[in-house]
Amino acid sequence: MKVELLYFDGGPCWQSGLQNLQSAQKTNGLDVAVELVQVLDNDDATRKKFLGSPSFRINGVDLWHEEWEVYSMSCRVYATPEGIKGRPSVFMLQEAIRRMVSPH
Repeated sequence: MKVELLYFDGGPCWQSGLQNLQSAQKTNGLDVAVELVQVLDNDDATRKKFLGSPSFRINGVDLWHEEWEVYSMSCRVYATPEGIKGRPSVFMLQEAIRRMVSPH
């Protein structure tokens, strides 16, 4: 299994997103290293179909997949139980990981 966190340098929420992801993995019993994927510029964002920082992928599939016409260096927001935030909650990540790992 490949777990990635996509971000850009200077993005304000990717580090707290990483902490939440690691907590969610631990709760779900996953001992998989997270690969940090830095997005360098808008061209790189387009190549990687970057949905904003932070984005989370398992085996190349975004946990909250969307198709966009234009990809760019941007912050991503998540509708959490606490309102709009710059990273998903631990619970949201736990549930998304469960869906990806056990889709049935």
